[in-house]
Amino acid sequence: MKRRIFLQATLATAGATLAGCDGETESTTGTTSTTTPRTLEDGSQYFPQSVASGDPKPDSVILWTRVEDAAAQGDLTVELEVGTNAEFSEMIALNGKSSMEVTAQAAFDHCVKVRLADITAGTVYYYRFIYEKGGKYYVSKVGRTKTAPSPETDTPIKFAYVSCQDYIGRYYNTLVKMAREPLDFFVHLGDYVYETTGDPTFQNTTGRKVEFSDQAGALELTAGSGEKYYAAKSLSNYRELYKIYRSDSAIQKVHESFPMIATWDDHEFSDDCHGAVASYFDGKKDETDVERRKAADQAWFEYMPVDYLGAPDFAYDASKDFPGDIKIWRDFQFGKNVHLVMTDLRTRRADHIIPEEAYPGTVVLDEDAVKALNGGEIPAIARPYVDINDAAYAAHKAVLEAAVMAGGGDKAKVTGNISVLYLNSVVTAAGSPAPIDEATQATLPRGVAYVDAGKLSLFTSIGARYFTVQPAFDLLATAAYQADAANQHVMGSEQETWFLNTMKSSAATWKVWGNEFCLIPLMIDLTTQAIPDQFKQKFYMNVDSWDGFRDRRSALISELSALKNVVAITGDIHASYTGVPSVNGDPTKRIVEFVGSSVSSGTFKSLLQSQVAADPVLSGIPGAGALAGAIDTLLMGGVNPHLAFADSGRNGYVVVDVSAAEFVTTYIRIAEKEVGTDHYADADSDLDALFKVETFKTVAGANDLYQKQDDGKFLKWNTDTQMFE
Repeated sequence: MKRRIFLQATLATAGATLAGCDGETESTTGTTSTTTPRTLEDGSQYFPQSVASGDPKPDSVILWTRVEDAAAQGDLTVELEVGTNAEFSEMIALNGKSSMEVTAQAAFDHCVKVRLADITAGTVYYYRFIYEKGGKYYVSKVGRTKTAPSPETDTPIKFAYVSCQDYIGRYYNTLVKMAREPLDFFVHLGDYVYETTGDPTFQNTTGRKVEFSDQAGALELTAGSGEKYYAAKSLSNYRELYKIYRSDSAIQKVHESFPMIATWDDHEFSDDCHGAVASYFDGKKDETDVERRKAADQAWFEYMPVDYLGAPDFAYDASKDFPGDIKIWRDFQFGKNVHLVMTDLRTRRADHIIPEEAYPGTVVLDEDAVKALNGGEIPAIARPYVDINDAAYAAHKAVLEAAVMAGGGDKAKVTGNISVLYLNSVVTAAGSPAPIDEATQATLPRGVAYVDAGKLSLFTSIGARYFTVQPAFDLLATAAYQADAANQHVMGSEQETWFLNTMKSSAATWKVWGNEFCLIPLMIDLTTQAIPDQFKQKFYMNVDSWDGFRDRRSALISELSALKNVVAITGDIHASYTGVPSVNGDPTKRIVEFVGSSVSSGTFKSLLQSQVAADPVLSGIPGAGALAGAIDTLLMGGVNPHLAFADSGRNGYVVVDVSAAEFVTTYIRIAEKEVGTDHYADADSDLDALFKVETFKTVAGANDLYQKQDDGKFLKWNTDTQMFE
């Protein structure tokens, strides 16, 4: 690993426009010399991932391909041609010549990156790669790219954004439709690949498959049903994911059509990760694996057409400790109106506030701590506790220790202040000793334990990352934040400083945050539902997202809301939402967020239904499956006045039209059942009929949200009435 460097882009300096030589009329013919025409043959077999471009700037863009020739050894050589049209009748000189040779190094899986520089702003270019073998010239597909307009240009911008494109058993029908849009570029907000080969808790196990040739180098995992599957671990594994995903014709067509700007989320490395730490075993063992993280990062950089913060001489420095060895946050200017700021919310973030291995009975906040956080009052969520080390509770402690060990935990966890609620549930199940009665409980101090946040057992994500009780979690999170702000770091200090400075110094009309996961709080209120009293609570659905870092989110939004025209574009949650996330307790300080659904991954609604069915606690709650199916009804209204629209059951993408006056988003969504069917050959009209469309906007000068009505008029979201009016 220490000998590795990440793939560096080869610099190609554009020059004069040259006339192409006469040749065949097909777009796959042309020349690299003004005097020697040659016939180009279909080279798809040598360019199995086609071509791609990315990180467009006014004067540069990254061009990418990968060469594959099983019969050749070592490094390979390809030629790059760039033209002003798809026929290459007019070509751009590269480093003073009509084409340039580029080395596809074996050390980087024969990936090629070229930084095409000194080109014209706001201009479409075409490019292709040529591989010579046995005196024949094999050509890649033709790629189309476009540079950003110059920063002083007042021009409309049209782009799309996507996220979460699971390949297994699914098809990219959303991308087929998106490729037909007239876009300037598209943004990928993460989960470009999924590291597992078929996790039955959220992936299909039939249909299109991912299989690692280096299975010995992968992580072998076992589902609750006993079914084995694998997660990428070696560099070979991670590279293979990109090769398989990019073999799909729909994803190739999108890359051939538009430049991409990308960041990563968790699945490019590992589900629900933070830094180099995975979460497959929910705290049963330490899952820190820096070498695995670096392998994932290297494969991402090799296969994605990304630049390196504009540094032509970038080289990966393995001598620096992770995560300081690499950073991917960067920003892009598109004329006067769009400043896109891309962040990395995974490699420098803190661990989840509630550890997956936390002992449910442990009291985290005693009575004094709870009062200090709640204005001197004891909130209803605080419950009685005892010091389990008191000799009076020796018999209770013994039962708790036995239960912990039976669950695979360490009996040393049973110490200090322990929740009576949890203690009583364990001793009641054991049959002895007697639970602590209500009269005694009335005399005891009250605090907040992990069980009060919904953590009902050891080694589980429920009550830790998902489905956490909101009042208890808020107290635990704020206490951790007050103890050390780093407990809620998402960007890390260096990136956050850069992010805020970049946003504050931007002169663009719209400051657009390319944000990986949901800022809008997503809570549900089950207090009136016909379910056991234990579950009649308000819950956060997912604290792996910004809900898990509520105080840091509030501080960031406070600063962003003071700026004009800040908009967040977001992915990750596999649902379509829009709303106005705000400062805690002050809805007037807010920004506008547009959350797009997944390209193909299981929707939020279907994932909830699967999670309920698989979890022994949740599945035992009467009506829990029906509640999961009605998630949009639970989310809209009541506890989420900031949430203006929710569609948790469809896949899709979002198209954005930006002018100096408006930021308009069109949500284009398809039923999840259609993602399992190949619609790639459908005619435009047949494909269009599968999609639903919803349009929203915000206007310059105010952080307000509008929805387009059937009559074409736009109504404004009112957080007080929770209606568009």
